[in-house]
Amino acid sequence: MTTIITAVMIAIYIAVMMGIGLYTSRKTKSVNDFVLGGRNVGSWLTAFAYGTSYFSAVVFIGYAGQFGWNYGVSATWIGIGNAVIGSALAWIILGKRTRIMTKHLNAKTMPEYFEKRFNSKGLKIAAALIVFVFLIPYTASVYNGLSRLFNMAFGLSSDSAYKMIIIAMAIITAVYVILGGYGATAINDFIQGIVMLGGITAVVICALNKQGGFSSAVEKLGELEVNGAYGKFDTLFGPDPINLIGVIILTSLGTWGLPQMVHKFYAIKDESAIKKGTIISTLFALVVAGGSYFLGGFDRLFCTTDAADNTGKTLIATLPNGKPEFDAMVPALLKSALPDILIGLVVVLVLSASMSTLSSLVLTSSSTLTIDFIKPKMKENNDKKEVVIMRVLIAVFLLISVIIAFNKNASISTLMSYSWGALAGAFLGPFMFGLFSKKVTNASVWTSFICGIGITVAHMVLFGFGWFPELTKNVASMCPFNLASPINAGAVVMILSIIIVPVVSLFTRKPEEKAVSGIFECYDK
Repeated sequence: MTTIITAVMIAIYIAVMMGIGLYTSRKTKSVNDFVLGGRNVGSWLTAFAYGTSYFSAVVFIGYAGQFGWNYGVSATWIGIGNAVIGSALAWIILGKRTRIMTKHLNAKTMPEYFEKRFNSKGLKIAAALIVFVFLIPYTASVYNGLSRLFNMAFGLSSDSAYKMIIIAMAIITAVYVILGGYGATAINDFIQGIVMLGGITAVVICALNKQGGFSSAVEKLGELEVNGAYGKFDTLFGPDPINLIGVIILTSLGTWGLPQMVHKFYAIKDESAIKKGTIISTLFALVVAGGSYFLGGFDRLFCTTDAADNTGKTLIATLPNGKPEFDAMVPALLKSALPDILIGLVVVLVLSASMSTLSSLVLTSSSTLTIDFIKPKMKENNDKKEVVIMRVLIAVFLLISVIIAFNKNASISTLMSYSWGALAGAFLGPFMFGLFSKKVTNASVWTSFICGIGITVAHMVLFGFGWFPELTKNVASMCPFNLASPINAGAVVMILSIIIVPVVSLFTRKPEEKAVSGIFECYDK
C-alpha cells in the first residue's frame, strides 16, 4: 500500500513540475529571462527559492542523520544558525547591495560580477572554473540522498535501481529547467517550499508521538549509554559543542559565498521585496532546517549499530572506517515512525527539496559557462543562441554529476562539505567586501581564490580519500576541534576568506579611484 500511495503522489508532483516548465517556457525569451527571471521576481518566490535551494536531501537525509547521531537534540542549533546567519543576516547584509550593484554592472553570474567589479577577465575565468568544478560534488550529494530515500520507500537496494533513480531525477530536473529557466524554478520552488513546510512539521510530530511525546523522547535520549557515559544527548549543547560550532559555521556562513544562493538577490524585484523576503526566508529556514536537525537528534531512539540490541531499533551498518552509515539513519527513522500516507508525503518532501536545489545548481553552472566562457568568444550577441547553449550545458552538467553520484560510497556530508568549503572559501570574502569597500584589491581576491581552493584540495588529498589513515587519526586526536574533518576544514577556509581580503588589501596596489567610484555611485541613486 505504501508503494502505491507514494508512487501516485510522486506522479502528481512530477506532472505539476512539468506543467510549470511548459507554462514558463512561453515567457522565456532572452538570457535575462532565462537566468534572472527578468529581474522581476517577488518576495515570496525569491524567499522560497532561496530556502529550497538551501535545504535538500543533503540536509534532511545526510546532515540531520549524522549530526543528530553525534550531537543529539543540540543539533537543533545548526538549524537555528541556518535561520539567523544563513538566512536573516545574509539577506540583511547582502540582499540590497547585491541587487543594486549587479544590476548596475549588468552582471548575471558571480564570475561576471568579479570581472566587472574588479576589471579582470582572469578573475572571471578562474571563478567560472571554480563554480563548474565544485558544484558537481554538491549535485552528486543531492542524488545520493534522494536515492537512499527511494530505497526506503520502495525497497530498491540494488546498484541498478540506485542508478535508475539518479538518472530519472536528472532527466526530470533537466526537462523543467531547460524549458523555463529561472522562472520555472522560482514557481516550482514556491510549491516545493509549501510541501517542505507541511511535510517536516508532520514528520516531527509523528516521530515524537512514536516515542511518547517530546518530554518522553528527551528523557529516553538521556538514558542512553554511549562509551560508558549517560546524559550526553539530551542537553542544550550536547556532547561536543566545539565541533558543533564548525558545523554551524559551514552550513550557515557558507550561503554568503555560494553562487547559487546569492544569485537569488540578483533577480529580486525591488528593495521592498528584500525586506519581506528576509522575514519569509528566515521563518522558512527555522521550520525546515530547525525541524530537520531536531528530528535527527532523536535518531538514536530508532537506530542502532549493535546487532545484539533487541529493543526493536533498526540495525544500521558500520562502514569500513568504523563509523555508522549515517546516510541510512533518517530513512530508518522515517520507516519506523511514519504511517503509509506520510511516507509518501516525505518522499515528495525530499524530492521537492532536492529538485529545487538541483535546478538551482544546474542553472548556475550552465549560465556561468555560457556567459563567462562561451559568450566572449561569440562573434555577435545572440540571445536565442545563448539560451540554447545554456540548455545544452544543463544536460552536460547533469550527466557529469550523475556519473560521480554512481559512486555511492562517498558520504553525503563529505561531498557537500568539500563543495561548500571550496566555493565559499574562495568567494565569500571577495564578494562581500566587494559590495561594501572601494579598497578591495585584485591581489586580495586572487589570494582568497587560491587559499580557498588550495586548502580544500589539499585536505581532500590528505584526509578525504582515506589514503593516510594514521595521519587522520593523529590530527583528530591532537585538538578538540578536529581539523581532519572536512566540515571543520570548510568552516576554517570561510573564515580565512573574510580575514584575507581586508588584510591583503592593506599591503597591495589599490584599484584606480575613478573606476571604483563609478561602480559605487549606484548606491547614491
